[in-house]
Amino acid sequence: MTYNLFESGLRNLVAGVDTKVPLANGSYITAVNFDNAASTPPFISVLNDIIKFAPWYSSIHRGNGYKSVFSTNIYEAGREIVMDFVKGDKIRDIVIFTKNTTESINLLAYKLADKSRKSVVLSTFMEHHSNDLPWRNKFIVDYVEVDRYGRLNLDDLEYKLAKYRGRVKLVTVTGASNVTGYINPIHYIAQMAHKYGAKILVDAAQLAAHSPIDMKPSNSPEHIDYLAFSAHKMYAPFGIGVLIGPKDQFEQTEPVYKGGGTARIVTSRIVQWEESPEKDEAGSPNMLGVVALIAAIKNLKAIGLNKIAQHENNLTNYALSELRKIQDIQIYTSYGYEEEKVGIIPFNIKGIYHGITAKILADEDGIAVRNGCFCAQPYVRKLLRLNSREIMYYLNNKGVPLPGMVRISFGLYNDYTEVDRLINALKRICSNKDYYLSKYPLTNCGCGH
Repeated sequence: MTYNLFESGLRNLVAGVDTKVPLANGSYITAVNFDNAASTPPFISVLNDIIKFAPWYSSIHRGNGYKSVFSTNIYEAGREIVMDFVKGDKIRDIVIFTKNTTESINLLAYKLADKSRKSVVLSTFMEHHSNDLPWRNKFIVDYVEVDRYGRLNLDDLEYKLAKYRGRVKLVTVTGASNVTGYINPIHYIAQMAHKYGAKILVDAAQLAAHSPIDMKPSNSPEHIDYLAFSAHKMYAPFGIGVLIGPKDQFEQTEPVYKGGGTARIVTSRIVQWEESPEKDEAGSPNMLGVVALIAAIKNLKAIGLNKIAQHENNLTNYALSELRKIQDIQIYTSYGYEEEKVGIIPFNIKGIYHGITAKILADEDGIAVRNGCFCAQPYVRKLLRLNSREIMYYLNNKGVPLPGMVRISFGLYNDYTEVDRLINALKRICSNKDYYLSKYPLTNCGCGH
């Protein structure tokens, strides 16, 4: 298939899409990047805005020089732009700038930490490690189950909310899985959490660049209490993330990181902290990261997130239909068109280790995919149907290559021609397994084993 003018226009917005990369035979080919769930390349407009702003850069807050005031105004306006992007509550909520989603969730975990460790956080078995590990040493953590297809079991969520009888402080759930692409019904989950007196955090790292987000008004049962996402998955890879939540929650606690910019008055014995969000943004802020995020949000809104979602869904459905025709491809997400998903497809080639498949695609075809467990090991192990004895084997044998998958993840700039390149490459690999297994032994898979 060929891409249309809309898709061609999207490609023109992104830096590096026509970059040539070397192949194993010494030739060069235009790279295909199907690793967007890990990080996206920058919008050209993001790069241009950074260059335009750079001569005016100055340290923000408390400076009276023109550049400092100018930079401060842009930085603070960035909070409002972020809030508008997700339809947040401008009166009740605040935007805290962080390094990434991981730091945002860790920051919130420290803020909410229960010293008695009697409160419960309900995570799920489909979470990224960043929305699992930060909670473990601060709360009782339990996990909502997934079904055999990897979809969240909402009946189990309600069962566990009732089981803990009001002790659940937070339900923390991914907006979209970075493994299977499933989009969770976050507003229904919020309604359920609030019914039982809990709050909800949505990890929107995989959702923000692919689908519209609406936090809903604070008086709505569907309101999202906390939201976190990263700019580097939104075509602005310059080290900025976002945490949104109620200001009064952050006012009640000391800053996690203490230092420059966090205190109003300091003596040798007394500290009076600034108000949030300043209190929770220690040190010199990533001003250029905020400029990049603002530019990316403006670009995403100009294109239209619904249009982006439709384009990426079309690509995903086309890729799934073609992958299903290849006999030795094992797919680990549902095929159904009824599922609401972002553009992610996990798979394996039967008889070929996932790291080998990824290396062949890179070296022979210039196609970048991700392989492994994608920082979501409990979820991937469930999808692979690994039992406890198998897991113990890997725990006790550190030199053994770990199980995993290959992941395709689409960005708005990918097109059908690139999907066809991938399908043709996979057909060739599946038809010539012995040749590729001899050329790419397991010790040369590039996965560290």
